[in-house]
Amino acid sequence: MKKSFKIGVLPGDYIGPEIVAEAVKVLDSAAKKFGYEFEYSHLEISGEAYDKYGEHLPQITIDKAKQCDALLKGPFGGPPELLNDPKWADVEKNAILPLRSIFDFYTNLREVKVYDSLINLSPLKKPYVEGVNILIVRELVSGIYFGEKGEDITNGERRFYDIESYTESEIRRIAIKAFELAGERRKKVTLVAKSNVLKSSVLWREVVDDVCKDFPDIELDYMHVDNAAMQLILNPGQFDVLLTSNMFGDILSDEASVLSGSIGLFPSVSLNGTNFALYEPIHGSAPSIAGQNIANPMSAIMCLPLMFKYSFNDDNAAKGIEKAILKFFADGYRTKDLFREGDDPAKLVGTKETGDLVADFI
Repeated sequence: MKKSFKIGVLPGDYIGPEIVAEAVKVLDSAAKKFGYEFEYSHLEISGEAYDKYGEHLPQITIDKAKQCDALLKGPFGGPPELLNDPKWADVEKNAILPLRSIFDFYTNLREVKVYDSLINLSPLKKPYVEGVNILIVRELVSGIYFGEKGEDITNGERRFYDIESYTESEIRRIAIKAFELAGERRKKVTLVAKSNVLKSSVLWREVVDDVCKDFPDIELDYMHVDNAAMQLILNPGQFDVLLTSNMFGDILSDEASVLSGSIGLFPSVSLNGTNFALYEPIHGSAPSIAGQNIANPMSAIMCLPLMFKYSFNDDNAAKGIEKAILKFFADGYRTKDLFREGDDPAKLVGTKETGDLVADFI
């Protein structure tokens, strides 16, 4: 009997629909291979939703999402020059943050891997990045992005503020998740905060230290965020699971993406307490290359092993899809952003061809 699931598809903007379409193509191939049957529900959000409903996250999209087993999302946002256009203004605040909050996607996972066949793409020398495999566990529904915001007039001038705050329970639940995941890996958690300056970081240290007592086989260490940012470049191999707050995780995960040579190689999964999850690339909508069949869809395709692992509890299918992705790279295929001098021009492929090849390899 086939295993049936309903996937909510949020195509996103500009290159979003292009790369998500390739991920769905690969998903269909995996369904045939591993005995699944998927129903897709198109969910309008961001620019597409604004054109139709006059808002970035309409209630109908939320209601349809609640009927799904997992969500696959493309990047949101418009061109920088249209930042103040109502269609694109505050997309992050109006769509992305509410989506995370409504579904309580408090655990964000970003796995940073440097593949042997792509190691030449890294701006760092081979000895620094060889074998790097870091899991960044980022708290996603609290902290400064969700804290009190405001503005007033102080001493005759405008003052704007954003407040960072965390409760013990918010920290505890993400810390437990980090330690559980470390138990499946190399059994080390590095907490990144700024406890020499920030009061909220003191609470992070206290709560994570307490959680660690329940995981005696897991090593815990601590770094201030400025040092961690430096160590990600100087010695990234020292990290296994990196646990941190919402804003610090946002910054460090983008920095870590450089280790592989392209932000187009990094998927992201956001989980809630029931393992209902949102899967998405971590990069933007890239308006300048939309519609040209040159966008790299790998970040969307790489979401699929994560989906099978976390939403469908199927490690075998997850490994099968990852094996197909690795074969694509090992066979020398490259999208334009990954192509370097000395690569085989015959192996330079577009967005659609990438999806075709990975689907065929499955």
